This record gives sequence, C-alpha cells and structure tokens, in this order.
Amino acid sequence: MGEANNVIDREGLSAQIAEVVEELCVHARLGPGKLLVIGASTSEVAGVRIGTGGAEDIAESLYRGIEMVRMQYGFDVAYQCCEHLNRALVVERKVLDRLRLTEVAAVPVPKAGGSMAAIAYRHCSEPCLADTIEADAGIDIGETLIGMHLRRVAVPYRPTRRLVGQARVTAAWTRPRLIGGERAVYALPRIESGDIGTCD
Repeated sequence: MGEANNVIDREGLSAQIAEVVEELCVHARLGPGKLLVIGASTSEVAGVRIGTGGAEDIAESLYRGIEMVRMQYGFDVAYQCCEHLNRALVVERKVLDRLRLTEVAAVPVPKAGGSMAAIAYRHCSEPCLADTIEADAGIDIGETLIGMHLRRVAVPYRPTRRLVGQARVTAAWTRPRLIGGERAVYALPRIESGDIGTCD
C-alpha cells in the first residue's frame, strides 16, 4: 500500500484530472449554474483496491486539478462520500440552497466519507452535505459508482485519458428525456434568410 503511494507523481495527478475535467466540460458545455459530481477512490489512484489505501495527499492533488478547471469555467462541484456516509455529497452551502437540496449532518473524514470528500469539505468556504443531487455531468475515478447522482438521461462519455494515476476513469453527461413518438420534433428547423414561417 505505502509503496504504491510513493510512486505517485502528485503534480502529474493534478494535470491528469484537469485534462479529464476540461475535456468533459467542453463536451458537456459545463459553465455557471451547472453541476459536476466527482467520485474518487484515492486507493485506486495509488494502485490498490478501493477502500484499502486512502490518501489525503492524493486527494489534495486531485482537488487542485479540478479546482483549476472549475475556476476557469464557473461550474459547481459536488464530491461524493463513500458508502459509510450513504454516498452523501460535499457541496458549498450556496449550492445546497440554490438547488433546494436536502441537507444531512456529518463531517466526512478519510475512514468515514473518504479522503476525497474529506479534503473537499476542508476546502469549502461553507461546507455541507447534501443527501442526493441530480448533476449535469460526472466523473468517476476508480469505479466508485456515481450514477445515482446524475440527472436522467445519463450518456456515457469516454475521456481520451482513461487512467488517473492507476485508477480507471469514466464519465457521463446528461440530456433531457426525449418525449413523443415518431411525429415529435426535437429542434426548430433552420429558417433561411427571407423565409418566414407561418402559424395559425
């Protein structure tokens, strides 16, 4: 466990996750008012089985990389806790209030919440835990399972970078459900110059 952690390039981790977040951000059009959920196993990043080698220094590196992109694009981030806190999410209170989320009470620590959530909680200006959310997009570092916190309909996204450290990375963005049947239209037709449509 310790040996795996020692070979991790902490600065490299920040750059790796920033690359993944920015790619998804562009693809999913994340910006102000949008919400990204992050699930991360620092154990898997270090090359050991999930839940067996959590590392706050790895979490700190991931957090720095995510923050670099968040500050550039302006979206909000929710960090998923582990199952010991029922996969609640660390968010800023302003996000909880804006989205009218249900608050739950706990302070995530590495052994109950996970290293990533613990670090995120410490960095928030006014941290709190939301019971559940419906995020616009998500990134799963180390197969932590974030699907329960994505809006319907989730669309899997395969980032160009498939590993952060030694953890597999998957992602998703979401789209509105398509309603109607064969007669339904999902985009307005493009109107050429001078061609004015009519309606009854």
